[in-house]
Amino acid sequence: MAKARFIERLGYGITVSSRYISPSLLSALLVLIITVIALFVPPYIGMADNGDYFRVLYSNGLYFNNPDYDSLYLGHFNKQFGIFQYFNENGATLTSSQSLLIRLSVWINQLFNQQVFDIRVQAALLTILYTVAVYLFVEALTWKMKPKYGYLVAVLAVFLFADTAYTAFFNSFFSESMVWIMLIYLFASGLLLFRKRYSDYAMMIIFFISGLFLTTSKQQNAPVGIIIAVMGIIFIFVRKQRSYRAMVASSLAFLMLAGIATYVLIPKEFVNINQYHAMTRGLLMQSEDPEATLKSFGINKQYAVLNESIYYEPYTTVDVNSKILEDNFYNHYGFVSILAYYITHPDQAGKMMDLAAKNAFTIRPPAMGNYEKSAGKPFGAQTKFFSGYSEMKKALAPKTFGFIVIWMLVVTGMYAPHFIAAIKARDVRSMVRLPLILMLMFMGLSGIFVSIIGAGDADLSKHEFLFTAAFDLVTFTAVADALCRNLWQNKPAVQEKSVAVQN
Repeated sequence: MAKARFIERLGYGITVSSRYISPSLLSALLVLIITVIALFVPPYIGMADNGDYFRVLYSNGLYFNNPDYDSLYLGHFNKQFGIFQYFNENGATLTSSQSLLIRLSVWINQLFNQQVFDIRVQAALLTILYTVAVYLFVEALTWKMKPKYGYLVAVLAVFLFADTAYTAFFNSFFSESMVWIMLIYLFASGLLLFRKRYSDYAMMIIFFISGLFLTTSKQQNAPVGIIIAVMGIIFIFVRKQRSYRAMVASSLAFLMLAGIATYVLIPKEFVNINQYHAMTRGLLMQSEDPEATLKSFGINKQYAVLNESIYYEPYTTVDVNSKILEDNFYNHYGFVSILAYYITHPDQAGKMMDLAAKNAFTIRPPAMGNYEKSAGKPFGAQTKFFSGYSEMKKALAPKTFGFIVIWMLVVTGMYAPHFIAAIKARDVRSMVRLPLILMLMFMGLSGIFVSIIGAGDADLSKHEFLFTAAFDLVTFTAVADALCRNLWQNKPAVQEKSVAVQN
């Protein structure tokens, strides 16, 4: 209650003085203040470990120093971890850009404490990055917008970006925090280039760096680099200078290679985990005849006993890491063959897509608590502090894949007239916005498809984070553009008449 009263008073004070600051600065400040209160004022808000932390912890010089840590899994957030004092024999479990953030956080932490790492150091770095990202995104939407609409967009932005369903990830070792922030930078830099705001070179550098960090943040994002590279081709033609075009073309090529490398470098252990779930929690689970499904892959029908099982079960009918399973099960199928199966069995594919849609609009994983055990909250308790948007979205969003298709068609239809007008006017810069929108949509869809084909329904709500993030950014952009009433103009977006900078 104290937090809520403070937010109310602070919001009133800043609203009164809003005429002295831009909408983008207003939204960034409010998001910063609310996030600081949520993450750094008791009771602290974070994310409980679901068992995945070990993947990035040991290789980055940290270890579990809480003797009761096993009792905290899924239920309670833990903010302190030990720092290795001597030689660390643990190699990298996976390759991820998240490790750069963790190592930087540990280095800063060691300036004050050599033995214990406080995860709030990482949260502070992410909060700073997040505040700048929100500023750039809102600036891209409100640039040259009438003040009355601009401040309305700013207030709506606070409702979305300060939601603790998103910011709670900052106090965790989940890569979703990196995905969310880099996705905002990627989209904002593209929109700012479209608006002709700031230096084109600077925006493309931000676009490239954020795209690279996004692609390499987690294995599931491997297709992201390829999508950015393909959809970003239009950026090459925004300016005529050879130096600019060479920079953009080489950046896009590098992002495509990064996407391929992210896929190739997936450790064998995680390949088996995902492959196991793709069959047992996907194909077999939705099949009316599991034995026939196995036969279509050349797998002995006796393995139908694994239907609906999970990789981590303590007692199983067969060792999931055994050579028997490797030779007679894993080696008979892969991503491509599963995709082909779903294409030839649209009924099963439809069931999986609808199952995915039921989890596609949940930002905060439902089974993970947000409070420390010392806060006295029940095991698995989740915060309601500034979570209006996520709760509304979870309750109101239709839970069918058909709605996702309709959403994509409606948003594309809203921007299509402007894109066609830009083509007729031969204004390449004004063509940028629709490809950007489509880029985020395709990235979101890749999150759904990769999750289903690669791991079935295992931990779907978390695996589909990229879609729910892309959905929020695209929908918010469409609402903001509709407010400023430039979606249905029969001419490209207003640009500076001087073309000296562009050419």
